[in-house]
Amino acid sequence: MKKLILNLVIAATGGFIALGGTYFYYSKIKSKNVQVQSEMIQPNYSLVGNFVNSSGANFDFTNAAEKSVNSVVHIKTTSEHVNNLNYDPFTELFFGPQSRQQNYLQQGSGSGVIISADGYIVTNNHVINGADKIEVILNNKKAYDAKVIGTDPSTDVALVKIDENSLPFLSYGNSEAVKVGEWVLAVGNPFNLESTVTAGIISAKGRSNILDNSKRPIESFIQTDAAVNPGNSGGALVNTNGELVGINTAIASNNGAYQGYSFAVPVNIVKKVVSDLIEFGTVQRAYIGVSIRDIDSKFAKEKGLSQLNGIYINGIADGGSAHDAGMQEGDVITKIQNVNVGSISAMQEQLSKYRPGDKINVTVLRENREKELNVVLKTLNNTTKLVKKSELVKSTISALGADFVNAEEDVLKRLRLSSGVRVEKLYNGKLAQVGIKEGFIITSIDRKKVSQPKDIEQILSDKTGVISLQGYYPNGLGITYQFDMK
Repeated sequence: MKKLILNLVIAATGGFIALGGTYFYYSKIKSKNVQVQSEMIQPNYSLVGNFVNSSGANFDFTNAAEKSVNSVVHIKTTSEHVNNLNYDPFTELFFGPQSRQQNYLQQGSGSGVIISADGYIVTNNHVINGADKIEVILNNKKAYDAKVIGTDPSTDVALVKIDENSLPFLSYGNSEAVKVGEWVLAVGNPFNLESTVTAGIISAKGRSNILDNSKRPIESFIQTDAAVNPGNSGGALVNTNGELVGINTAIASNNGAYQGYSFAVPVNIVKKVVSDLIEFGTVQRAYIGVSIRDIDSKFAKEKGLSQLNGIYINGIADGGSAHDAGMQEGDVITKIQNVNVGSISAMQEQLSKYRPGDKINVTVLRENREKELNVVLKTLNNTTKLVKKSELVKSTISALGADFVNAEEDVLKRLRLSSGVRVEKLYNGKLAQVGIKEGFIITSIDRKKVSQPKDIEQILSDKTGVISLQGYYPNGLGITYQFDMK
């Protein structure tokens, strides 16, 4: 009996020890597993809450947005246009004499950027082109009439001014310093809405073939995926510090609305254009005097070139800057003022910062050896003279080769015209070359109404490319003539 009880006690004690050990062992494992699992699923809120770039700076756009929205304006334009109507005897039989002109108003809108406290505003040329009235509306709802200081169709930049002081304005940044992948904000008034801010990154630099080729475009656009829509034209592209790095100009679209990419004029180009427009009323554009092409692998192999970066010189203009500096056909331009230029658009961007008469260093590859040349930049006419807008207007009117006077009231009445300017005398010039005869009455140019001779000067003052000139002869024959202002 004693042995039986002893065995039971020993067995029970062993069982308790075994159970206790098992429980302790599995408790340790369970505790360890729970702890590891907790570490694996624990979110790092410091990463989720704040986006941080490589320099450790927070991607906080609020300060940049606050600086921008009050410096970006809404621009409304109104322009008067005219259609010349064909003579319709049946209409006149039933309804009496009809006017040969149909006047109508065209309205447009866009954005602009205040760049100085005293009211200078940058926008796109296509926003205000041909406008008879320009209204600027600030973010605080105040409205002002604006006057045009100057325009530059080649870069699609224009400068207007309002009479006001102590305005909020954006400071210039450095568009050459912006990098692909950098965050930017697009600020403007899309779809006639109030100031709107969108964010994106720089997708590419040096984009070209965006503007109308008839305007001798100077293109090296910043491409961004920040949403830009109709009405954003002329608005600001700013970096995260709230500095202006570009003027939003165009979108890549099949339907007229944003579809992924937009383009902005780099601010370094804008600064030069604005400076020239304020000082001269027109842009002082400098040229090297070469015909050039970009280099691809096939062309490099064909010409025996050792690298693909650079611009190949196809030809040299006699008396031009390149000719005077000793450049040769077959040279490859690689640097301007020690800045690498790997494409035509990059070279245009660098040259756009200078005026005729400026001296620059140009690095070329000749027979695969670097050579540095000193170049004095010139105009297209191979001079270093700086010109004012008034001189260009006189030159343009002179190129037409005609004297103009107001058309006589009795002639206008007989032709059922409200206004017009008569070609009084012709010389050797554009009008004679396209077949216009003396006595022709000009009623509109590119559908802009012409009422007096000074209208011709105003309309053609910044025109390039093909011009359409509409009017009538005294016998009632209506004709449209077209010619190139190049």
